[in-house]
Amino acid sequence: MNARRNFFKAGASIVGAAAVSRAGAATLPEAASRSTAAMQPPPLPPNGRPFQPIVTLNGWSLPWRMKDGVKEFHLVAEPVLREIAPGMKANLWGYNGQSPGPTIEAVEGERVRLFVTNKLPEHTSVHWHGLLVPSGMDGVTGLTQPPIGVGKTFVYEFVLQRAGTFMYHPHADEMTQMAMGMMGLFIVHPRDPRQHRVDRDFGFLLNAYDIEPGSATPRVNTMLDFNLWTWNSRVFPGIDPFVARSGDRVRIRVGNLTMTNHPIHMHGPHFEVTGTDGGWVPKSARWPEVTTDVAVGQMRAFEFDAVAGDWAIHCHKAHHTMNAMGHGVPTMIGVDQRDLADKIARLVPDYMAMGQNGMADMAEMEMPLPDNTLPMMTGTGPFGALGMGGMFSVVKVRDDVRPGDYRDPGPYRHPPGTLAYEFKGTLETPARAAAPKPDATDLQVCKPSGHTGH
Repeated sequence: MNARRNFFKAGASIVGAAAVSRAGAATLPEAASRSTAAMQPPPLPPNGRPFQPIVTLNGWSLPWRMKDGVKEFHLVAEPVLREIAPGMKANLWGYNGQSPGPTIEAVEGERVRLFVTNKLPEHTSVHWHGLLVPSGMDGVTGLTQPPIGVGKTFVYEFVLQRAGTFMYHPHADEMTQMAMGMMGLFIVHPRDPRQHRVDRDFGFLLNAYDIEPGSATPRVNTMLDFNLWTWNSRVFPGIDPFVARSGDRVRIRVGNLTMTNHPIHMHGPHFEVTGTDGGWVPKSARWPEVTTDVAVGQMRAFEFDAVAGDWAIHCHKAHHTMNAMGHGVPTMIGVDQRDLADKIARLVPDYMAMGQNGMADMAEMEMPLPDNTLPMMTGTGPFGALGMGGMFSVVKVRDDVRPGDYRDPGPYRHPPGTLAYEFKGTLETPARAAAPKPDATDLQVCKPSGHTGH
């Protein structure tokens, strides 16, 4: 207990979440920045304690510098332009050029120093979600620290107490700032790099936006009715695939900063939940699953042994795998729209009658859309339109993928005899059992009994 108390005192007395002086600003580590949504395979750590880096979907890991045995990072909170998917960009807030911000990676037991510069139009802070830090480093504006004012730089410093999967995000005007995309992964690797080791380690955050068709800035006061459900501020087909080699042990880390839970379902191999934001799950407490529900504010890490194929992975809430949906879209199944469509087309030449036989035609027909607007369903595969969007990607496992190679290997080549096919033979009309004849007791009529009250 005394050791832990001393840790908190030491962490708070060294810096505190305090503004950086002009002289101190000259010694800031470089604030690396990226604007591309292409995934950056991480290099091995150049210094500090060794660890196996993770791969951030459509993202990257923040570089650091070592100074007097402390690992120093520099986050810049700022407006960013994020491509949600090809054909649509959004005006968001994030860190170091992207939303979510870059992944921060360090090792259990290391001391980290994080400089946070505010280039937003309002004050901010950073909360280290799930990390045990001194109270004065917890990042709750007004409670544990003053706000980071516009143009100011604050410093957070603490020792990483335990390994696991964590996040960072503001606790200042958070309804606005998280709705605008301010968040990032914080990964603390085990002190022993052999512990919890896997062959491939992926990570992403669940976030959601309400962006009206034709616009580019999220509506920040939306509570539940979001229309873009994203992984790392991307929707399918803009989300990276998870590429692995047959037999690889694969870990996927997921954090949820939306307003609802997400049952993440993976086709193909069964997996085990091996970690939460509370720590690693002992082997004796794991069980096989194909879906794990990630509640609001939770982290989950699950692992599986890769099997060759293209395996869908997605949120199992069906409307979370579509784009730009709305309650105002009527259901037209079974409605003959031919006469109506002809009349409307005289007034609106581009009008298309859709939905009479279901919604699948929306994935195949190119409807006129406002600029900077994604269709409800999009994405194609080797057999045609997928009819998916939003929180959807593919685990692509091949026998010939090399270690460290995360490039999309293209469509899977199914071995002979393993692909579903159309039956072109003759189907006989099946014999159906005759309806049973009514029993005599079924024809009895209830007669008045002469008693009152019946």
